[in-house]
Formats: sequence, structure tokens, C-alpha cells
Amino acid sequence: MAGSRRRGWRAALTGTLAGSLVVLVGACGVVDTKDDRRAAEELAEKHFPGQLRAIGARTLFPGTGGSEVTFAVTDDRDAVVRLRIDTDQADQGLCDRKDCVGVLAEAVKRGRQQADDFRTLKGAFDSCGYEVIALGTTGAAPYVVAELTNATVTKVLGEIGECVQRWVTASGADSALAKGRASYVNVVSPSVADRRDRGKDSWPTVMRLTRTDLLASLTKHAYFSASYDFEAGRVDTTGRARVVRPFREREKFGETVQNAVKEQLRATYPRVVMSTYQWIWRLEPGRVDRQTGYVLFCPEPGARGQCVNPDDAALVTTDEHGNPVGKIRLVHDVREGTGALRLPPY
Repeated sequence: MAGSRRRGWRAALTGTLAGSLVVLVGACGVVDTKDDRRAAEELAEKHFPGQLRAIGARTLFPGTGGSEVTFAVTDDRDAVVRLRIDTDQADQGLCDRKDCVGVLAEAVKRGRQQADDFRTLKGAFDSCGYEVIALGTTGAAPYVVAELTNATVTKVLGEIGECVQRWVTASGADSALAKGRASYVNVVSPSVADRRDRGKDSWPTVMRLTRTDLLASLTKHAYFSASYDFEAGRVDTTGRARVVRPFREREKFGETVQNAVKEQLRATYPRVVMSTYQWIWRLEPGRVDRQTGYVLFCPEPGARGQCVNPDDAALVTTDEHGNPVGKIRLVHDVREGTGALRLPPY
């Protein structure tokens, strides 16, 4: 009986695997972009004749199904248009569950607007001597090139702040940028910028500067993120900066500072437990080798010996490796119950 049940189970498993293989093979036809691209090109030629040229397509399977088809705009070198389409739905006039004609029109409008916004950004930064070499995936947070050292950091952050002021002014008082409260600029070293994945010059500029390959080639190394606050269109051009590290470097930095602080806290709290949460570490003004941030801790271990919902913090200044420099300052009652942190600014 037992042997019979095992043979039956194996047969059922074999059938399941074979069925899965059939589904997988069938799915290969579903994820092919050819039909989707052809449908997108026909739609573009019908409603925007001569204005759009398909330059690529990627499958959206298994996330949503269908494809994202990318178009260049024939009269705008910078603009890129992206259309999500599934031929099974497109036959019914639907793209991403909405009317295809309307979706394409909105995509064209958005692509042209993003190109205009990029030119405003580029003009502002070019005029003060900083080339924009990449953009965040949403088109914001430009990447520029500069070598930040103790001798240059104040000057460079100030110059980039002037670029941000020109950008805000050129965007106009009614722009989303000007109505915001802050903006960010990423600063990469010349050596990293020189080795970046540049893509093809034939690609639309916005597409080329927002590619994941380009961003990955820049962010696999540590870089700086500078923030600039503004109000009513006036930018505080001084700026503040922090180091953004790749995952492994960030983990190593965190472990170093947490272990060092733990050793100091043991004199007061013999059973102290550190939180693994990493707060934002900001550069000290005029320094790139000194950064300050919070380390969270629990004076006593909680459940399973861990630090859960810590209500105590240490404000620490470290060197670039995470070794504390100078005295630490303790701050208590930093959490609202078990909810949000309310760490004092520094």
C-alpha cells in the first residue's frame, strides 16, 4: 500500500511538472514583445503620424503582462515616450485598462514636458559650470561631477546651491519644483563619472540619463547627496551633504559605529543592546572626513534579547570609517510610544 501511494505521488508530481513546463513554454509567446510593439507602432502612426519612432520594447511579464514600448519623438531630441500595451487588451482599445488613444496622448504630453523640464535643469547647471550626467528615475535629483575634499566641500556645495537657485528661478514660481521645500543634487567623483555606462548617443537624452544601467554604474560606489532648503523661491545655497554608500559599505560603517558606541555605553548600561537601524549621517560643515548621526539603543534587552522600539539615542560624530570622534551625547524619550521617532535636529 505504501509503495503504491509513493508511485501515485511520483506520477502526480511528474504530471504537475510536465503541466508547468507546458504553461512555461506557452508563456514564452505571451512575454514576446513583437506583437505588442507592432500594435503600439500602428497606434502611434494612426494618431501621431510621423511624430513617434519606436526604439525598443521590454516585457512587463510576470509583473503585469504586456510590454512597455519606447518611442523617440522625431522633433525633440531629448524626449522619450513610454507606452504600456498588451495586444490582448489593445484589440479592445485598452492600454493599461484605459483607452489606448488617451493613454498614448498622455504619454506624449508627459514625455515632452519631461524634456522641457530637463532643458531647464540643464541650462541652469551648465550656466554655472556643472554638467548633469544623470537623473533620478523620476527625472529629479540630478547627478553632477565634483571632487569633494575638506579644502573644496564648502565652495563646491555653495556653487551647486547657486545652480539650484537658477534652476528654481528658471522653472517659474508655479512649477512643482518652486512650490517644494527642498531639492537634492547627487555629487559623484570624476573617477566614477569617467567609468560610467554612457549608453548610446542616438538614444533620447532623457532616456539615456535615467537608465538603470547608468544609475547602477554611478551608485555602486559611494557618492554624496547634497540637500538645499528653499522657501518662496529663495534657496539656502549653503546646503548640507551626506555620504550615500553601497549596501556592504553601509553595513560595515553601521557595525563599526554601533559596536564602538556600545562599548562606551556599557559603563552606564551594562546590558545595553544596540538597534541595527541606521539614521542619516550628515557631513560636518567644511569636512568630508567627519559625519554626525544618531545611533539608537535600549538600556535593557527586550524580547529575545533584541532592541525593539528604542526610546534612547546617542548623537555621534565619526570619521569616514565609523569610528567615533569626540564625546557622544545621549538623548532620551525620542519615540512617541511605539510609533514614530522624534529625534532632535542636529
